[in-house]
Amino acid sequence: MPDTNLVNFLRTEIADLKAKGLHKAERRIESRQLSDIRVNGQSVVNFCANNYLGLANHPEIVKAAEQGLKDWGYGLSSVRFICGTQDIHKQAEQQIARFFGKQDSILYISCFDANGGLFEPLLTDQDAILSDELNHASIIDGVRLCKAQRFRYKHNDMADLKAKLEEAKGCRFRMIFTDSVFSMDGDLAKLADICDLADQYDAVVGIDDCHGTGHLGKTGRGGAEELGVLDRIDVITGTLGKTLGGASGGFTAAKAEVVDWLRNKSRPYLFSNSVPSSLVMAGMKALDVIDASSDLREKLKRNTAKMRAGLEGAGFTVKPGPTPILPVMFGDAVAAVKMAEGLLAKGIYVIAFSFPVVPQGQARIRLQVSAAHTDEQIDKALTAFKEVGKSLGLIK
Repeated sequence: MPDTNLVNFLRTEIADLKAKGLHKAERRIESRQLSDIRVNGQSVVNFCANNYLGLANHPEIVKAAEQGLKDWGYGLSSVRFICGTQDIHKQAEQQIARFFGKQDSILYISCFDANGGLFEPLLTDQDAILSDELNHASIIDGVRLCKAQRFRYKHNDMADLKAKLEEAKGCRFRMIFTDSVFSMDGDLAKLADICDLADQYDAVVGIDDCHGTGHLGKTGRGGAEELGVLDRIDVITGTLGKTLGGASGGFTAAKAEVVDWLRNKSRPYLFSNSVPSSLVMAGMKALDVIDASSDLREKLKRNTAKMRAGLEGAGFTVKPGPTPILPVMFGDAVAAVKMAEGLLAKGIYVIAFSFPVVPQGQARIRLQVSAAHTDEQIDKALTAFKEVGKSLGLIK
């Protein structure tokens, strides 16, 4: 079959991406998701998973997933409202709601679906949604599906948010929605200030806590607990696919009326299969593990502090922030790619991020520290960063 014009066009565009260092190639992992993994037959230290507490293969969580398969089966072949709701789905939703101090929650296949199904059912063209300019793609796409008036405020700029709220004063409802942790920068939303503005302008506050749940806050309740405003957040979306075991599954936690409305109107919920029982059981166990002890959270803080201090001491620029997400900034996409390739050769697995995942000219390597990392692994990474950085002329 001859190539079509579309295929020829894409071939040219892909070649252009590669030439600019913007092409994203996938590497095959030949092992479980651990702090040490096998990639292309090589043992490497993994610094690019969202496995913040090292729970992706925690024995109790794996056992819970196996029990879920044994007791409840592989899949439900149905959506929730037809014949896809099992007892454990309701148990998990109540556990998630209690975890965040909300009245109820609703499970989705992913948090991308949770965000995609949140705004359109709740807001109409009479309403307004105010969104941080660096919000995750799932939030952006969810907002696009909604007919509400859209106001995008500058990242963490409370003066700009206030100005946008002034513009939206004539709307029926106003919702401010933001990532709690910005995954490419590692910083936190100014949630206390946002809540104050919401009180002033009678707005609802919602957060995506995917990169905060489980490891931030005294008890792991995420970015809102870390900043002391958990009881002031109206809607929380999150995932079971990062800190909470690292598989899949998302949720929205809120007032009972909000969740009930979503069950009746949220399209990704109504038209997607139920979350498999094994993932539900594993997610519940992950919450139990997080509640049982703060040891892993404390270990993560120590590991993060050591890695940041070592990188900055070597002369690298690391974006500030209180999270285990450490963006090492290079600016130039090609330099970031060469750095990542050099690190892989020395047994350190990281990924270079460039436009359009991050703004043009802000290419970086995003390190994600885990409680599972040993001191020896962190020392190995720091040594590799120094050696490769010097060989490429990126540090002195």
